[in-house]
Amino acid sequence: MIKVFIGGSRAASQLNKDLTQRIDNILEKNYQILIGDANGADKAVQKYLFEKDYKNVVVFCMGNQCRNNIGRWQSEHIHAAKGKNGFDYYSTKDLKMAMESDYGFMIWDAISKGTLNNIINLLKINKKTLVYFCPEEKFYDVRMFDDLKGILSRCSKESLEKFEKDLNLSETLNTASCVQPALNFTHEESMKSKGTEMLEEPVIDQHPVHIREGASLHQ
Repeated sequence: MIKVFIGGSRAASQLNKDLTQRIDNILEKNYQILIGDANGADKAVQKYLFEKDYKNVVVFCMGNQCRNNIGRWQSEHIHAAKGKNGFDYYSTKDLKMAMESDYGFMIWDAISKGTLNNIINLLKINKKTLVYFCPEEKFYDVRMFDDLKGILSRCSKESLEKFEKDLNLSETLNTASCVQPALNFTHEESMKSKGTEMLEEPVIDQHPVHIREGASLHQ
């Protein structure tokens, strides 16, 4: 069973049509969705899944109680090492979801270090992520660190300085990553935009698709 880790920024508390269409494609394939219990994107996606009466969901929580589990789905409770708190505490859960998933789907506001850390964790274990970049309302296919660099070039100087301080970003970006088969959540088949091929369904393609810097997935 293919598992998709969906996550995002706390500021991304609403889902637009582009996002719900891509989630619908995942639902049509009955892929298992791994999602956290935070407010913001996690809660918004949970609400949408509940409205769709989707059952194939696992909610990951820290400790013995979930902050949000709207559909009362199966839950997995993660316990951090003693002494961890704040970002280090909750990132334990996120790393577990990255490890258990096949692909990532991140909704990023270009500010949240947690969502960026999820993308980095997925890249480190050679797992591709579809990133919805909120400031531009575009999707980017991230399968190697060079792809992530292209997105980061669109972030503010202040955000980059924070990422450097909190995530040791420059060292991380020098890490090499292998390419894995691509997964896309788009509708249009065999289109090309700025030299980039796009797939119709959220399927595994033996010929990886790379959304180049500046390209978006159109409806």
